[in-house]
Amino acid sequence: MSTTISIGGASGFWGDAALATPQLLASEQLDYIVYDYLAEITMSIMARARAADDSKGYATDFITAVLGRNLGEIARQGVKVIANAGGVNPLACAEAARALIEEQGLDLKVATVLGDDLMDRREAFAGAREMFSGDSFPDPEKIASINAYLGAVPIARALDQGADIVITGRCVDSAVTLGACIHAFGWQVDDYDKLAQASLAGHLLECGTQATGGNFTDWESVVDSLPEAGYPIGEVSENGDVVITKPAGTGGIVSVGTVAEQMLYEIGDPQAYLLPDVACDFSNVKLEQLGQDRVAVSGARGNGAPEGYKVSATYADGFRAGHIWTM
Repeated sequence: MSTTISIGGASGFWGDAALATPQLLASEQLDYIVYDYLAEITMSIMARARAADDSKGYATDFITAVLGRNLGEIARQGVKVIANAGGVNPLACAEAARALIEEQGLDLKVATVLGDDLMDRREAFAGAREMFSGDSFPDPEKIASINAYLGAVPIARALDQGADIVITGRCVDSAVTLGACIHAFGWQVDDYDKLAQASLAGHLLECGTQATGGNFTDWESVVDSLPEAGYPIGEVSENGDVVITKPAGTGGIVSVGTVAEQMLYEIGDPQAYLLPDVACDFSNVKLEQLGQDRVAVSGARGNGAPEGYKVSATYADGFRAGHIWTM
């Protein structure tokens, strides 16, 4: 059993740069590559795609731009791939992946994690309230998608059974990383501090280059190299120690500042970051600069596992919003 694994975070959203996967593979140091595609709005977009064509509803560029261009190298290096690219149609995504593998004459096993799709049970949510606003649940007939945020244990089980590529529907963003760690180290479901450390590693990887300068307050110190920004790599040890780095020779920076800002991104209460597998306390996390583009992360604690799952529903309400970015 490995004592340390290297995990590359190659996607922070649906539409992230296709160069991430070959960049990370070129480092020749990875055991896993993980992909996060699913913002809440993304589920709405995918639900609309599935409604128009029941063979759609997943991140199509995961098949075309990621696997289509990199499967041979993934197979050669023996890197395991974990992605929530399945969106609202993980079975169709998996079938597309298997067709591509067969077309390229490779021997790779694809597993699918299901169970997040709760559309068949939408009537049961009629009395539910929105967790922040307290608004009533919409008319069930307007619902486009309804999904539970699953955890890492099913991903680990798929890897245990020999999967080379694991495709999920809606799981929490960090679960793709935690699942790899549970599988690699044989952690138990009550190893809460280790689960919290690996979940923090996943949180630092899940937004791509945000951890390597892309979301840095001191942007002026890295702006010149951001077009070639390196995607993050998490080195996770069996005891839960974590080091965040990036491929050598790439742009951006991995510093205490960039890692700290990503750690605090979208977590709400840092003493109660609730995930399906563990309730995390990040309030005493220590960050230490070990060298150029290497930051050690320690001190995350796990306080048991929540009793339920977070659920997200999307619905049509007659409005469409847009925005324009100027540079």
